[in-house]
Amino acid sequence: MDELLTRITIDPDICHGKPCIRGLRYPVEIMLELLTSGMTMDDILEDYDDLEREDLYAVLAYATRLSQIKRVQAIAA
Repeated sequence: MDELLTRITIDPDICHGKPCIRGLRYPVEIMLELLTSGMTMDDILEDYDDLEREDLYAVLAYATRLSQIKRVQAIAA
């Protein structure tokens, strides 16, 4: 998983510092939205020539890592 995560970059000069795939201006959140909308990896790869299958696996690995938190605590309003 760690090797996949090296494909996710964060640069304040690219997409306002949002996590992107290899600095290509494809934010992780957009790729996740495409996947959750029902597009397959093959569909996405067909639409985005410069992406590789491992990039999409890296997006999933990044989302997995973000979800591995110990605890969620509500903030009192």
